[in-house]
Amino acid sequence: MGSRQRYSGYPVAREGPKTAYTPTTDKNPVLRGWSLVIAAKLVANSSFFAKATWTNAKFGGVKDIPDLAEYDWHLQPIVTPLIADGVSQSKAKVTPDLCKRQPDDLAGRFYSAADYHELFKSGKLTPLRVAKALLPLISRGQDPLAKYESAWAVTREDLVLAAAKKSTQRYAKGKSLGVLDGVPIGVKDDMNVEGYVSHVGMPPDPSDPFFTPAAQTIWPIAQLEAAGAIVIGKLAMHELGTDISGCNPHWGTPVNWNNKSYYPGGSSSGAGSALCAGLVPIAVGTDAGGSIRIPSSLCGVYGLKPTLHRTYTMKSSVCVIGPMAATANDLAIAYRIMAAPNPKDPVQGSFALSVPPSPTAKKTIGIYQDWIDQASPAVLEATKRAISYFTDKLGYKVVNITIPYVEEAQYAHSAWALTEAYDHAQSRAVDPTNPLKNLNNCNQLLITVGAVTSGVDMIKYGQLRGLIMEHLAFLWKKHPGMLILTPTNPDAGWLIHPGDQAYGFSDGNVTIRNMMYIWLANSTGCPAVSAPVGYADAEQGEGKLPVGLMAMGEWGAEEQLLAWAKEAETYLNSAWEGGRNKPTEWADVVEIAKNT
Repeated sequence: MGSRQRYSGYPVAREGPKTAYTPTTDKNPVLRGWSLVIAAKLVANSSFFAKATWTNAKFGGVKDIPDLAEYDWHLQPIVTPLIADGVSQSKAKVTPDLCKRQPDDLAGRFYSAADYHELFKSGKLTPLRVAKALLPLISRGQDPLAKYESAWAVTREDLVLAAAKKSTQRYAKGKSLGVLDGVPIGVKDDMNVEGYVSHVGMPPDPSDPFFTPAAQTIWPIAQLEAAGAIVIGKLAMHELGTDISGCNPHWGTPVNWNNKSYYPGGSSSGAGSALCAGLVPIAVGTDAGGSIRIPSSLCGVYGLKPTLHRTYTMKSSVCVIGPMAATANDLAIAYRIMAAPNPKDPVQGSFALSVPPSPTAKKTIGIYQDWIDQASPAVLEATKRAISYFTDKLGYKVVNITIPYVEEAQYAHSAWALTEAYDHAQSRAVDPTNPLKNLNNCNQLLITVGAVTSGVDMIKYGQLRGLIMEHLAFLWKKHPGMLILTPTNPDAGWLIHPGDQAYGFSDGNVTIRNMMYIWLANSTGCPAVSAPVGYADAEQGEGKLPVGLMAMGEWGAEEQLLAWAKEAETYLNSAWEGGRNKPTEWADVVEIAKNT
């Protein structure tokens, strides 16, 4: 391992085979409208068509990789930074540097938690006035429709106003809980919040006990609420989180306010939409295949995928809960609070706190050039410009690296995620023999394909995961503290196709391409962060398209990634021509609240 940190489960540092990266063309059929409906029924009701679709998606190619048998299975990539002997574990502190407001004249300035906190302390605003200003903007069921409702699945006015009143009273008494007290946040609709139903992007079925309000809030959200944050509502998402466009035929597709002709990304689509609209400074998402980082990238905000099980032990070997935010400081604040050790969780509670990097630490960027070169010209140009800033202005050294079997391992990750999705669907179904009955056509197709994966295939996927984890350990031993940099998405924007809202769509080729870089952190359990570093011209619509850059770090290196995200924010604000873009229909919540 590349540091003095002790770990449980740290892989053996072993260089993987030297393989050429020769990406192939995916040939998954693009399905829309009635072609999607028919294909979904064929695949869902025919093992022959399901197997043929699985094979065509290249999910079975991993078994042909030579010498996989010499690697251990890694069915769960759990690598845990351990607490040092004699050290009493505590919560990470929200340090004063994270509570500084950005300059008022900063181009493209978004409101932060620090802005709200200062306004609340001064008495110029109250949490109650902010909540009352927000609810009409986001709540469904109004006539006319609320402008920003597409980002939100449900709001509970009674719960929101009760929390806002308590926060307002604390400020009136001079007993604020800290920088998050009274600050509005959103939570993706696949996490339990007391009093809310978790729809997971599905249409509600009153006869299904799954759609019952939660009796308890899960740990990381409870920590944010304990710090005074107010959950304004549950955020819309791609159904079951099984794809990354954000298109949802039932709930509607959240708007990408940078350019409404493009998807917001998913599956934390509502979070990306709400953040880029200025509605909240912080949102909480989940990420099994880029679902935090992809919408962060496409919507021009910040998103952190933590180390596996860092904030919450999920029933998954690829999915995590993490923060998304409008600013780098708020991303760090939310992470530190969410990652407080849970004494009742033997996995999450055993993590040592992530430690910010020393100011004198060597700064290293790892670049797999052949891989990065698959990005579009506009994304590649923005990536190169940002990397030049890191090297020329901040003292980073670039080292060239390779990673074996990146294409094969991406297919393995996709198959793994779909197989987990089938298990989850079956586990919660009223009728386990027909678990996909109420799902949209896209998911009937995708999840049925996931069910084709055999136990032997899963073992082979786990062996390939082990190979890559050992290779990463080798790289970090050779280059301690290295951050592996790639674009978050290879393309700037995902254009909306007319008519997709009626039935959804399935375009596995575009999905696989957009997941080209993000899968690595999910498959290996490593942390990764996405930060906006520029903009590209759009083919359609009004408004430029954000370009995200992603850094992946060693297991437990969240604080190093958050420090890098802050550097990336400085680059965007000071070195990119014109600085940060703010959508033209950005909601000035502070001014709206002042006039409410």
